[in-house]
Amino acid sequence: MTALPFIKMHGLGNDFVVLDARQRALALTDRQALAIADRRTGVGCDQIITVGAPRAAGADAFMRIQNADGGEVEACGNATRCVADMLMRERGTDRAVIETVVGLLPATRASGGRIAVDMGPARLDWREIPLAEACDTLRVPIAHGSLKEPVAVSMGNPHAVFIVPDAEAAPVAEAGPVLEHHKLFPQRANIEFVQVLDRGRLRMRVWERGVGITQACGSGACAAAVAAIRRGLTERKVQVLLDGGTLELEWREDNHVVMTGPVATSFTGELPASLLDGGRAERAA
Repeated sequence: MTALPFIKMHGLGNDFVVLDARQRALALTDRQALAIADRRTGVGCDQIITVGAPRAAGADAFMRIQNADGGEVEACGNATRCVADMLMRERGTDRAVIETVVGLLPATRASGGRIAVDMGPARLDWREIPLAEACDTLRVPIAHGSLKEPVAVSMGNPHAVFIVPDAEAAPVAEAGPVLEHHKLFPQRANIEFVQVLDRGRLRMRVWERGVGITQACGSGACAAAVAAIRRGLTERKVQVLLDGGTLELEWREDNHVVMTGPVATSFTGELPASLLDGGRAERAA
């Protein structure tokens, strides 16, 4: 395989290696994704994003998401904003529609260079999360130390949101990996630790499924907002303060969640063949 161009982008420190496969069909193996994401011997990132030709009418591109462990996942809000920004700049427009395995995500350019994305509907039924058995998703019967009864939300990917008195003191590194693999989550889960600052602001720290502690998680921020609103703790528009910065969230009356936040390009480069050949990417002729 020849060298492969990439763009390193991030949304509030949640960082991505973005690969353009619109003219060159590419399917990275788990092993290759793991090599690229390695922060010592690869480029380093939380997720690898492959942008391909759209499959559905009305979409501008298809986005494939692989976590740092190589596994493919369904949704990533910060990556969606980054890809939308890339497409808007290419086309000189203020709108883009990103296709994912869970549907079409419309994005628009907002004030201050930020990108707003309609992340789709919040899914609240236990089957949609999914959970291994029927239960009330407003208070899932899970406990770990002082943590208990998270709110379960799917934004196309599974989340368990724990409301905590102090997000800074939350045991993210200790409890995150245990809860991610809890038997009630057959597809594992992203774990959010959320403190209510007031009715318009949340402080959130996150353990991302297949990644670990990250500076930000867009779909997690959506889930946190939905969880706090369902508990009656905030209004339907909130700011979510993450380690990497602030996102604005609105859970609209039509059940769609709109997320607005900044994006940035860190640098561009080429992935050398030596980094890719060990995993043998599947490439169309």
